[in-house]
Amino acid sequence: MATVLFWQKPGCATNARQIRALEAAGHRVVAKNLLTELWTAPNLLTFFGDTPVRSWFNPAAPQVKSGAVKPVSINAIDAIALLLENPLLIRRPLIEASNMKCAGFDREPVLSLLGGCPRRELLNCTRTEALLPCTSARHFYDADR
Repeated sequence: MATVLFWQKPGCATNARQIRALEAAGHRVVAKNLLTELWTAPNLLTFFGDTPVRSWFNPAAPQVKSGAVKPVSINAIDAIALLLENPLLIRRPLIEASNMKCAGFDREPVLSLLGGCPRRELLNCTRTEALLPCTSARHFYDADR
């Protein structure tokens, strides 16, 4: 099984469930604090790959939910500056495993680590009104690809 580096917001119940799911699948999870990590633009960008800029943002972040930050209208340069300034805006978890990286729990390498689409309660903040199934979550984040 794999060793999974897992950047989380400490105290987040959804991240805790995600870690338990990876461990239950037999993986070793090394939890790290997303908020205190010393991120650089080049390092953080490696987690986003070729995903659209709007998918870099945590849709449950207070600034996103309030409309103060509108991920659909931000270019990559401004987005990375915002994310570095305020890590609560970063879509989480950030995951590194099997020589792959991702932001979120609905894409590779997570899908392979769990043997398919994670259960619904593992995908989004449980405090968010609408929980999206895996295919819908991917559609939301990849709509402008």
